[in-house]
Amino acid sequence: MYNTQYSIRKPPPPILDFVVKRMGQQSRLLSESTVTMTKYEAVIGLEIHIQLNTESKIFCSCKADSWGDPPNTNICPVCTGQPGVLPVPNQAVIEKGALLAAAMNSRIRPESYFDRKNYFYPDLPKGYQITQYDLAIGQGGYLDLPLEDGGARRITIEKMHIEEDAGKTIHKPGRRLLDFNRCGVPLVEMVTGPDLRSAAEAAAFIRYLRKLARWIGVSDADMEKGKMRFDANVSIRKEGSSVLNPKTEIKNMNSIEHGREAIQTEIQRQIREVEAGGTIESWTLDWNEDTKTLSKMRSKETEADYRYFKEPDLLAVKLDQAQIQEIHASLPELPQAREERFISEYGITSKEAGLLNSDRALSDYFESLLEVYGGAPKTAANWVINDLLGLLNDLDLALDELYLTPERLAEIIKMVEAGTINTSTGRELVRIAEEKKKEPPAIVEEEGLAQLTDNSAIEALCQEVIQSSPDQVAQYRSGKQGVIGWLIGQVMSRSSGKADPQAVREILQRLLDQP
Repeated sequence: MYNTQYSIRKPPPPILDFVVKRMGQQSRLLSESTVTMTKYEAVIGLEIHIQLNTESKIFCSCKADSWGDPPNTNICPVCTGQPGVLPVPNQAVIEKGALLAAAMNSRIRPESYFDRKNYFYPDLPKGYQITQYDLAIGQGGYLDLPLEDGGARRITIEKMHIEEDAGKTIHKPGRRLLDFNRCGVPLVEMVTGPDLRSAAEAAAFIRYLRKLARWIGVSDADMEKGKMRFDANVSIRKEGSSVLNPKTEIKNMNSIEHGREAIQTEIQRQIREVEAGGTIESWTLDWNEDTKTLSKMRSKETEADYRYFKEPDLLAVKLDQAQIQEIHASLPELPQAREERFISEYGITSKEAGLLNSDRALSDYFESLLEVYGGAPKTAANWVINDLLGLLNDLDLALDELYLTPERLAEIIKMVEAGTINTSTGRELVRIAEEKKKEPPAIVEEEGLAQLTDNSAIEALCQEVIQSSPDQVAQYRSGKQGVIGWLIGQVMSRSSGKADPQAVREILQRLLDQP
């Protein structure tokens, strides 16, 4: 807990009971004995906070998203805990929290309650947090995490509840600054079972959960803005054993990669400690992203420290069966189910399905493209993955900003398949249509991009290239037939990319093979 002997303006000195550096570097106070990772198994559980994307805060009308706003500009007597005020629940928070619970296979409780979690910290103005404890909105649940080997690991959800966020403490030399803009921002906190077995799996779970929150539209889960952050409870045991060492908790991580590094470092520290004959203490730890070190913050609290009791200023949250059914019915097809359908229904690979479903907007775009294109799903997938994603990346655009709608991309694909333009021109047309904001057929007509299909004209170009390239022709006729690719390129260049490449190849081969 926060040590109250220090004033708010002067932070307590850092408690560096130990420092753990990255593997391979020297570690203070710990044994340097070499260990074999196969002797031990990590057991990891996560506590994850996701900020819900409501317009207002959970118990007042202040703006919820204060990113970039001046400190203490989105506050009121309710979210700053002034005497005599009463909280009023935000219905959108309840609905979005319940929707996330449904997506995590959690039972939505018809009746849930808010509780007070009591602790004292400068950025918690009331001296308590309004949260949910034993009767939270979500009961149980799980998520099947896809693994690299094609399998899945079921990650259970021990608790899922709605709560308000605290403020933000900004440390300056000799003082603390407090920004209460974040006080009262709505969160869902999710506590997993101890089901993860490596730092990589923990990172994969956070990545998948972030995708899920965005997919169902309850949060943008922007970790750089603190809209999704997590703690990790880490312990180890010998392989095959059910006996766990005490766990430690790494707090307040808002980067997946830094979180993975922190968890891996703590696993290694615990193994070294046990191998040296020591014991693991239940510490709460802080990860320094710059130095790649862990430091002790405090001993780990227990639930008894928080003295939970029912929030006397709020009634129970009640959802009838019709409302719960409506929440379940509003769930979109979830990412894993859609990936599996794409593979079975469209005949694309697992990798392609994963790329197309990396984002719900992209997945929806692909399905809309298929509907208006009507051709082979594999062809549509290739155009989206190889051309559309590259365009989005190069121009730094979001899908909803694109001029190149599924209908316009379908026009380009159809013109390629009809032979109106060749594939190379089609790929260029994707970019030209987006940059010029013009219909693809109009661009083809105005800029003369239609494919050259007149074999006599193509043969004339081939003759020109053969006559001007005696060395390459000699190489081809001496058996180095790969040089034909260079010759095709010369013909395509002379035709400004409009010649049919297959016709060019066939005509060149016929001319070169003549005695």
